[in-house]
Amino acid sequence: MQTGILTFDGRAIEYRFAGADPLSALAMVPARNIVMLHEGLGSTSMWRDFPDRLAAATRARVLVYSRIGYGRSTPLAQARQVDYMHEEARTWLPAILDRLGIARPVLFGHSDGASIALIHAASTASKARAVIALAPHVKVEDLTAASIEKARSAYSTIRERLARYHADVDSAFWGWNRIWLDPAFRSWNIEALLPAIRCPVLCIQGRNDEYGTLEQIASIARALPGTNTVELADCRHSPHRDQPEAVLDAAREFIERLPA
Repeated sequence: MQTGILTFDGRAIEYRFAGADPLSALAMVPARNIVMLHEGLGSTSMWRDFPDRLAAATRARVLVYSRIGYGRSTPLAQARQVDYMHEEARTWLPAILDRLGIARPVLFGHSDGASIALIHAASTASKARAVIALAPHVKVEDLTAASIEKARSAYSTIRERLARYHADVDSAFWGWNRIWLDPAFRSWNIEALLPAIRCPVLCIQGRNDEYGTLEQIASIARALPGTNTVELADCRHSPHRDQPEAVLDAAREFIERLPA
């Protein structure tokens, strides 16, 4: 397992490559890369062992990293703006890929990370070979805002648990919570960008997702008729935790079908 810190203008980003077993490395498909993009309260460590399981299932080199404000990366220096996911997709992600020499990755994003993956794939400079989007957001729904409001009310009870995964847990939580509940964010919508995506897309969402309805992946399928969609029963907002085997199976089959 390779871990490290990338530094950009004094700001540090923690990262690791999954797959500690040298035998699994020997079985890897050459040049098959997956880059995982975490949720709005996620981090490198919060993926737990799922990156390693994904690496084993797909025979790929898997990169995970913590965005600025999360994990052991540099805490936020100022409040996030409405376009923060566009900045992540168009500035930070390409810089990280270039620094680590990763070309043509499959982007595997969850929640905010799935939105970032879609925004990146829609850009003219995209290096994405494909996108796997778990519980993506393409617009802000009433359900989303209501659940984030509940999270704000419950922060005092979940703060200790979140602190295991973030060096500055207050920066991580409030950086996410405040922008999503900002009235200016209610009009955030990336549906107009979706038709520009030229790579294959797999969308996976739980039917019990408390942060978004199935309209989220339906919107993607309407904009991109070739989209593969998977709806999971008994699954909330984190399919990789609630239904990991189903996610691994879907990801493996999807990647195996990609053009060489």
